[in-house]
Amino acid sequence: MRKLLFILVLFSALAHRASAQCPAVNKAFNSGEELEYTLYFNWKFIWIKCGSATFRTRAAYYKGQDAYRCDLLFRTNEKFDMYFTLRDTLEGYVTKDLVPLYFYKASLEGKQHRLEKAWYSYPDGKCNVKLEYTNPRGEVYRGDVTKDECMYDMMSMMALARSFDGNTFKEGERFHFDMTSSEEVFPQTMIYRGKENFKANDGVTYRCMVFSMLDWEEKKKEKEILRFYFSDDDNHLPLRIDFKLKFGTAKAFFTRGKKLRNPVSSIVKK
Repeated sequence: MRKLLFILVLFSALAHRASAQCPAVNKAFNSGEELEYTLYFNWKFIWIKCGSATFRTRAAYYKGQDAYRCDLLFRTNEKFDMYFTLRDTLEGYVTKDLVPLYFYKASLEGKQHRLEKAWYSYPDGKCNVKLEYTNPRGEVYRGDVTKDECMYDMMSMMALARSFDGNTFKEGERFHFDMTSSEEVFPQTMIYRGKENFKANDGVTYRCMVFSMLDWEEKKKEKEILRFYFSDDDNHLPLRIDFKLKFGTAKAFFTRGKKLRNPVSSIVKK
């Protein structure tokens, strides 16, 4: 289920910028926003409801400066727990202009516990991230990476990329970025697929911008591991996520949103 958490990567398609300080103007969300999702899993050709997810944003302070704190919670329901248990808690801090500051992830996936942390600093116009990863055996690994380009985790990717205008993209356009995972930093690739309508779990059909995230197989062939749909309006709400796992396929459908910053102008049909 680890790839489920890469739902936050979808918006990172635009995240490569010249300055390692990575500032951006946030027009998509305010403190108090809350988004809810229903999770589904394909079990022997049948889609079953397997759990829920909640994403919350609120105003906070981090080391004396104003910031946003973003929290993401995943959990499977009791029925699905008999097959696979997922309890993931993610926490991220970014500045008011969406520069990454701190990331934390505690996960229970199956019977395995993991813990990830990332601390960001920006010395001499570069981006430095100190990483700490505790594996299921309790072994601790640390990394320290400095780059001229911006680096992101799953939570800061979400916050940053929701501020960009995807309508400037060309269908088939590719984007490259660096993302932390465990104690390392990895390059990722996204492709813009164009626009498509989607009926979410709130019964509303939305006009969406669609992105794919790619991975490389051993034979150096590109493989789509995630496909994302987000609202084609100023909120850039993540409305649907399709993800391919080692043991099946799963989806996350938008159910409800509270305290949205902007009018939802992407509605096609209620």
